[in-house]
Amino acid sequence: MSDGDEESDATPDENDVDPQVAEFESRLDEAEATLQDATTEPDLDEVDEILEEIEADLEDADIPLIEPEDEDEDPEDPKDDLESRLEDLRDDAEDQRGPYGSDVVDAIDDVRSTIADTRWAKEGTDELLPVVETYTDGFTQHVDADFGEPVPDPSELANELEIAMQAVEAADLDADDDAATIASLLDLTDELADDVDASTAWLDLEIREQLRREGFYEPIEGRKFKDFPPEWSALKTWEKRGNVEMVLLLLEKMGDSDFIQRHCVESLLRMGDPAGLEELTGLANRRNELAIEAIGKIGAEDGVSAVKKHAESEGNPSLQTVALKALGAIGSEETTESVAQQLVVDDESVRSQAARSLGLIGDTRAIEPLADVLDDVDEDNLVRASAAWALVQIGTERALETAAEYADDQPYIVSVEASKAVKALDGEVPA
Repeated sequence: MSDGDEESDATPDENDVDPQVAEFESRLDEAEATLQDATTEPDLDEVDEILEEIEADLEDADIPLIEPEDEDEDPEDPKDDLESRLEDLRDDAEDQRGPYGSDVVDAIDDVRSTIADTRWAKEGTDELLPVVETYTDGFTQHVDADFGEPVPDPSELANELEIAMQAVEAADLDADDDAATIASLLDLTDELADDVDASTAWLDLEIREQLRREGFYEPIEGRKFKDFPPEWSALKTWEKRGNVEMVLLLLEKMGDSDFIQRHCVESLLRMGDPAGLEELTGLANRRNELAIEAIGKIGAEDGVSAVKKHAESEGNPSLQTVALKALGAIGSEETTESVAQQLVVDDESVRSQAARSLGLIGDTRAIEPLADVLDDVDEDNLVRASAAWALVQIGTERALETAAEYADDQPYIVSVEASKAVKALDGEVPA
């Protein structure tokens, strides 16, 4: 039986609320009511001040954590809910502000950028003219501006919108006093943006229509052609004419086709024109061996960086060999050390090409590593022969004397190349 004096539990009622929490909730309620009544920017400034005071006091408040009944759960911090509500009120206040004159300027600038930065089809240019003219007519009903006579030129039409932006900035529109004007200008600019988006950009045209308008099919127009697709026939003619621009145009427009890409790169390889270097460099970065070979054919040092990384990367002997050959063709002495390091890789075809590329580069610093290869009787004979050939290509007295020592060497392919050094030392021109 209870004697009426039973000791009560010390656990507080779950419905008990810390007085500090209750006070902050009350202050947030008042801030919310003030926000609901706010109609002007100063009213919203007042709300921001109230929220800042609540935030500062909340940071300083020492509110006890709420311990959970389950020991495995983490304590609850009452501040979390208060801070979340505070942030929501801040967002609501921000959403209630504006719009401002600066929003109009930004909206106009977005459309101006679209017009200026887009390549337009002729139809698109014709479509832009009336929509910009309609916009400027409507604009002057709200803000004074001195527009010129619109002309079918995207850059000039973009300038008209630049004038509109400057006019809005000069008007110094107030978010409260000029709210109706700002709203009208935003609606007008939104309509302009929709009309501009609906105009015919160059990319809206089918690829073959773009090529046709660029004159790509001119060589085969009205003529019979046997190769399919027609782009291939036109490509061959442009290659014969030495027109790199048209080859690059086809590569840009239809290069996602492996067939077209291969034939374009082959054309650039045969042409060897530096104008194709930039596009070839991009393809070389994607491990395109034909592009790497073409860069070597062009021979410009600007192509070294795109090739050199493949020459140094083991794991794909075919790619590495092509890259080494290209470095040799370019002939930059800055790559000598990198190429010489490939004389010791596992694949003999790579080692052989590294030796020959050193000969093409012609840097005398390669004499010693090439001599080491030639002196290594355990080395593959083709690699040794390539080293002898390279020393003859370098052609200095020391290089020739080094190779000449192996003129009577076996096997035959080594002695043949080394014998050329003997002839060079005797004043004969090696075959």
